[in-house]
Amino acid sequence: MHATLELADVAADVLARIKARAPRVHCITNTVAQAYTANLLLAAGAVPSMTIAPEEIAAFVGGADALLVNLGTFDAERREAIGLALDAVGERKPWVLDPVFIERSPARAAFARELLRRGPAVVRLNHREFAALADEEPTGDAVARLAAANKVVVALTGEVDRVSDGARAATIANGDALMGLVTGMGCAGSAFVAAALAVEPDPWLATVAALVALGVAGEVAAEAAPAPGRFASWIIDALYRLDRAALRARTRVS
Repeated sequence: MHATLELADVAADVLARIKARAPRVHCITNTVAQAYTANLLLAAGAVPSMTIAPEEIAAFVGGADALLVNLGTFDAERREAIGLALDAVGERKPWVLDPVFIERSPARAAFARELLRRGPAVVRLNHREFAALADEEPTGDAVARLAAANKVVVALTGEVDRVSDGARAATIANGDALMGLVTGMGCAGSAFVAAALAVEPDPWLATVAALVALGVAGEVAAEAAPAPGRFASWIIDALYRLDRAALRARTRVS
């Protein structure tokens, strides 16, 4: 119980720092998810940007506090933008890799493996994407092995979320099934992890904090909006209003 309350407080502290510091998060992301991602980041207190124009992306990334690289729209323009963005971010700022749908496309999977070698702070992915990236199912200590081998935090999301940096592990049981029925929810969640990385220097703690907060917001939203349409907006409202008391009452981490 003590560890759970401690992590609930970490999540509350990270949320407070995001609101206080308004970190800039540059998102190279799925075209379907852009507006939703921006609105969720704004509700959390972060400042989003989305440009992929080659003549300006380096400047945007250079002025950002964290970067999201999402492969949901795998066109030539975004692939070029990713390269330019990672050249600009270097080792100075944290970035999140979200290898969307790599299980459906060998080209995406190969590109994701190249990106993994460029040193993201966090990889957030689902079970099918994990299997495509790691060439094994996420059972046993597979998540910890992938994290340790690549010196990265792996955030495996699903019915429960598992977060490992190879040495530490957390299982997060917060969330609601409606989150899986909102287009762009995972993409927005990855951007929210990036916002947490901008204010918390420990990538494992930042990732756990973001996923706990989003999961609790999902539970709160589902109580008032038990269908996908209204839920999509209510979870943004719930995240905006989320406080330490709610996190302490609802966080379920083992």
